[in-house]
Amino acid sequence: MRRMKKTSGIIILIFFCSAMLANGCKEKATSLAGDDAPQTRTPVTVTTMSYDNLQEYIELNATATFLLKNYVRSNLNGYVVKADVKAGEIVKKGQLLFLLKTKEAQAIGNTINSLDPSLNFSGLNKVYADAAGFISEVNHQQGDYVQDGEPLATISDSKSFVFAMNVPFEDNPYVSIGKSVELVLPDLQHFPGTISYAMPVMDSVSQTQTYAVTITSRAPIPQNLVAIARILKSAKQNAPTLPKNSVLSNETQTDFWVMKMINDTTAVKVPVKKGVESGDKVEILSPQFSPNDKILVSGNYGLPDTALVIVNKSSDRP
Repeated sequence: MRRMKKTSGIIILIFFCSAMLANGCKEKATSLAGDDAPQTRTPVTVTTMSYDNLQEYIELNATATFLLKNYVRSNLNGYVVKADVKAGEIVKKGQLLFLLKTKEAQAIGNTINSLDPSLNFSGLNKVYADAAGFISEVNHQQGDYVQDGEPLATISDSKSFVFAMNVPFEDNPYVSIGKSVELVLPDLQHFPGTISYAMPVMDSVSQTQTYAVTITSRAPIPQNLVAIARILKSAKQNAPTLPKNSVLSNETQTDFWVMKMINDTTAVKVPVKKGVESGDKVEILSPQFSPNDKILVSGNYGLPDTALVIVNKSSDRP
């Protein structure tokens, strides 16, 4: 009986030793597999510094308008015999617009002509345009009775056509009389303009001041058309730049950085200070990168401060 117990103990001891040996070999194999497993690398593309001429603009809304309006008025009490005008029509200075007849002439004109046809009495009074422009409003038509001084039509003076540009007070340092402005219409037409004068009034709600921008183009531009006025804010020559996609930022746009390659497989985070932005280029004020430094331009979003990457060789800027 004692011999059987001894044999059972030996068997149990052998079983436990075998289990421990097998577990140790498994852990060693797992450790070796972990050491030999390849680390994940993010595919990226890279670029290098370039040196470009940059211009930074401010963009403001500008509305087409006519500052001067001429009112065509009746010069008698009577009737509109003929209204040779319609809203939207372009008129020239001195163009005949209305024929008026006094109520007295209307009453006795036919009687006088029947008594003496040689008098050729008509009693008609002609009203001409005092300025060139377009008819923005017609107040009376043929057959209407009008009184002396009553408006017959309104002419928007073509010489007073401007784009009214509303400039926030903080942008006043970049706006001055005589400065050039580029106007971009909704159909992407571009017109050069010049700031001619400023209204000496500040809008109390928007805190903007109105500047008049004149253009030399004779292209027909409708009133109240809203264009974009681009004003040069600053310009730099031969500035060190990177593509916008290579510059990352936090959610509040207060901190900026790039991912720079320090060897063939590792990229690190480098804080930068931005300057002028123009199109898809960003000026890098600091630090100063060398022309050979490789900066990630894609695949860089969400990378940690130090990241393993694999570079697409075709992405290098020539």
